[in-house]
Amino acid sequence: MDLNDAVLTCAVNIHWTNAVGEVGRKLAYRTATLRLVRNDLREMFVEVTPEKLKPLKLKLKDMMVHKKFMSEGKATFNFKAEQCALYLSNAPPGTLMLFLRTIFVKMNGSEGEQQETPSALQKKIREHMLSGKPSSFEEISPVTTAEMILARKKAGLLSRGSTTTPSPAAAKKRRYDELKSTEDKSAVPAAKKLYQADTEDSLRLSEEQMEVLRACTAGKNVFFTGSAGTGKSFLLRKIISALPPDGTVATASTGVAACLIGGTTLHAFAGIGGGDATMARCLELSSRPMSARTWRNCKRLIIDEISMVDGQFFEKIEAVARQIRRNERPFGGIQLILCGDFLQLPPVIKSEVDAKQRFCFQSNVWESCIQCVFELKQVHRQSDPEFVKILNHLRIGHVNDGIAARLVSTSKQKIEGNGILATQLCSHTKDAASINESKLENLSGDKVLFRAEDSDAGMSKQLDQQVQAPSQLYLKLNAQVMLLKNINIANGLVNGARGVVVRLEQGLPIVRFKNNQEYACKHEKWIIKTATGGILTRRQVPLKLAWAFSIHKSQGLTLDCVEMSLSKVFEAGQAYVALSRAKSLNSVRILDFDAKQVWANPQVLQFYKGFRRRLIDTTMIPLGPKNRDKKPGEGKSNSALAKLKKSLMNKPLVSIS
Repeated sequence: MDLNDAVLTCAVNIHWTNAVGEVGRKLAYRTATLRLVRNDLREMFVEVTPEKLKPLKLKLKDMMVHKKFMSEGKATFNFKAEQCALYLSNAPPGTLMLFLRTIFVKMNGSEGEQQETPSALQKKIREHMLSGKPSSFEEISPVTTAEMILARKKAGLLSRGSTTTPSPAAAKKRRYDELKSTEDKSAVPAAKKLYQADTEDSLRLSEEQMEVLRACTAGKNVFFTGSAGTGKSFLLRKIISALPPDGTVATASTGVAACLIGGTTLHAFAGIGGGDATMARCLELSSRPMSARTWRNCKRLIIDEISMVDGQFFEKIEAVARQIRRNERPFGGIQLILCGDFLQLPPVIKSEVDAKQRFCFQSNVWESCIQCVFELKQVHRQSDPEFVKILNHLRIGHVNDGIAARLVSTSKQKIEGNGILATQLCSHTKDAASINESKLENLSGDKVLFRAEDSDAGMSKQLDQQVQAPSQLYLKLNAQVMLLKNINIANGLVNGARGVVVRLEQGLPIVRFKNNQEYACKHEKWIIKTATGGILTRRQVPLKLAWAFSIHKSQGLTLDCVEMSLSKVFEAGQAYVALSRAKSLNSVRILDFDAKQVWANPQVLQFYKGFRRRLIDTTMIPLGPKNRDKKPGEGKSNSALAKLKKSLMNKPLVSIS
């Protein structure tokens, strides 16, 4: 699947109104394809093509776009001249954003066409009519960098309330002029601001990530994995934005991971509590009207951090899905998109009985549920080849003398700077909380309270469990803090960046970060979904105290100044997870390192050996013709393929030297 910015498929409703504003003719299509096209006169149209029906064209002139609910896959086009309104719904949010962006850029980013005089246009029309040729239409060409720059420039200069997108405030106008000379030419604007660059949405998918996205949008049941820092959660957010909102349920095994993808926890969605009850009781719980309706409405179930979902729970929700949906296909016919790394944090087990089926892949239904498997190999978090190689060894529990010596040597590194101390990464959450409270109390001066604004005060407890930003944040001058949002990727203001509070201005904390950037931390919004599809939001300054942080709470973070003691590690993969949060070897200090603290679960290693075998079987292209058509001397190709498969199957996850 190659994403086309000028094509969109979604539900469409079209209303025409009369002179007094009464709705007359109506058209409603469950599925229609919208294309942006031009005619011989270079006029732009949106072409609406319902299934098995002739296309309808609406000219993009005197038109207003309402995009407030774009993130929910909805938008409205009002065509004033034609007294017509086009209502779009159930559109993949990411595709809708690109579609609207293309309209904006094409209407505002063409130097010559926008400056054409009425008389010149009338001359063109007259010549076309005299030629006697019927109008022909062609698809809009892709957006060029020059068009994007011009469109952004005009966005800063247009008067408020233009025919496409309202112009930004004066402060943003200055920002666009500054961006003009430094902007990333491959940038794609953020979803809610069609022409704003420098956010996560401006990052493009790699080819291996695109391969996963194609399988997901093609309706396949997918499991993709990869080491820490390969962009799994980033890709998952892209997948969610490329799927129709209706019937797509994004979940994760933990609240923090669920918040990162704008979803809910798997346990809240499943409706069977912790899954400790008998199968009969689980079926009874899930048959309650609200839970049953949630299961029946689900068409695509996304589960992030699948490695932390235990096998018994996975087996129970698979049986629940078949029972509630009255469909004996795996998961009752729901498309599954699973993401995680089993070599990172494992599920929490409550008894020795649970240990026999601890991981999802050990359940009886795993194989029948998964059609396609993928492994992301390109690491994006770390750029140092030496550090990446060390992490790959640690991932499989292997530490040789050279690795041990290199990690021990970090204990003497000075990683502090600009008044910023190293964050202690703790294996237990309560230890991190205790350190932060103690350090804050020891600072001189008065504490300042920043209270979160929650959309539902009664749900604050749930928001506390899923959102990194606390409901109550106390700060003082010189408090060590961590940024909890991607604010400006190019300038290093990313989720996990370390800083110190240097002053307060107009009720906002001013933070100086490790790269010497200062930022006034305005309130940001976090969004999570409830099991029933409702939305909860929290607005808070995007900061958290950062003298210490727990390993479990560090999901999705890239830490640029971190100190860790691995002496209290109690789980396989925990040491690897802790170290893989660091941006580089120069930004980490490891105390009392012991190679015995690094190990991988042998059952997981065995699973990945089989996983690699399956990956080879499904992706290798057979060499030579079939046996029945084989000519003399052609058997060598198949023999070579067999040898190659055998050597790759026996190859470890990393080459051990």
